[in-house]
Amino acid sequence: MDGHWLKRGVAALALSMAMGAGAASAQVVEIEYWQYTFPSRVKAVNELIVKFQQANPNIRVKHTDLPYNDYRTRIAAALPAGQGPDVMQLFYGWLADYTRAKLIQPLPADVFPAATIDREFFPMVQVMKVDGDYYALPTAVRSLALFWNKRLFREAGLDPERPPRTLEELIEFSKRLTKRDPAGNLTQVGIAMDPAAQDHHYWREVLVRQFGGTPYSPDGQKVAYTSPQGLAATRVFADFFMTHRTAEVGFLTDQLTQFRSGRAGLTIDGSFRLAAFDGQRGLDYGVTDLPTHNGIASNFGSYWANAITTKATGVRRDAAAKFLAYLVSPEAMELWLKEVGELPARVAVARTDANANHPKFGPFIRGLANAHATDFVDESAQRQVVIDFLDRLKLTGATLEGSLDAMARAEQALLDRFYATR
Repeated sequence: MDGHWLKRGVAALALSMAMGAGAASAQVVEIEYWQYTFPSRVKAVNELIVKFQQANPNIRVKHTDLPYNDYRTRIAAALPAGQGPDVMQLFYGWLADYTRAKLIQPLPADVFPAATIDREFFPMVQVMKVDGDYYALPTAVRSLALFWNKRLFREAGLDPERPPRTLEELIEFSKRLTKRDPAGNLTQVGIAMDPAAQDHHYWREVLVRQFGGTPYSPDGQKVAYTSPQGLAATRVFADFFMTHRTAEVGFLTDQLTQFRSGRAGLTIDGSFRLAAFDGQRGLDYGVTDLPTHNGIASNFGSYWANAITTKATGVRRDAAAKFLAYLVSPEAMELWLKEVGELPARVAVARTDANANHPKFGPFIRGLANAHATDFVDESAQRQVVIDFLDRLKLTGATLEGSLDAMARAEQALLDRFYATR
């Protein structure tokens, strides 16, 4: 792997921070790093900060983590006031919001050459590039995989070592794994699904594409899932909740609890769930590639990226760039995989034999080859239109076609407002 760009950037930054003979050893630059509270991520960043400061005694990094529900609000309030982080984590789908609000700045091209990033990182990170400049880079990337509960497979008469491989099998297995009491009340879901979690991605980037459609036009400006292929994919998605009734939003509070507690036979989620599932006593589970349809494999790719905020100027910007360069180094990615369970964003680091053949990481790494990262203009609002789609079906008795049309019109309005201002 070509790491010369990182070495050149670090050397250039070290030189630029020198304030004269002997001055560099005296001046300490303090920068702030913010992320949302996720225990394994917090632990990993703390370890990386220790290693970084040992190699860079002139830079001190103050680490702050905030509850997820407060994170974006605190960022939006702090940065315009000249406070808050110099380097921050952001979900890749928030990029448009943050660049439009001028909360982050382009990464210095001498430290982060676009051509090298294009070559060394998984293609999905190119969503972070605006007009040729990268605004953020991830330490790790995500894809989706299918988790299955081996004990519940045995109870349902299914082979516990043979998960579903096709969409048709996924539907059939989920039916066999669903349980209800004599009164018809759900006691076990065949598949834990929720459009508020990962399943709006599963519908958009997996099912729609497996049925031969695309979720958006090639330039991303028009909704395209109202095609016959998109309608067919949407029908399959809705049927899990409405027709087969093998999934139910809100059962045992949420999707994660359903699977962790052993009350769901299947679920689709990211590698970041491995630590939670491994820590659940008595949960015997496996991980496999997402089921295919018509021989088509597709996946959803996502990530949390690191950006330099507009607060960082002068020597603080230099220090921030140096710290961010370390966060996306191969060393940091290997530590992140071990501690957090998310996949290295550099192709060569992810696709080692040990990683690609790992019984749990392997399906996620294989999924990166056909993963699509949705170019969101407003990730939260675009997730909400899918939630509203399902609510219309369940609560108002709307037809599938009518609810799909309403979803498409709502999302197209979001796209139109965004692209009208660009």
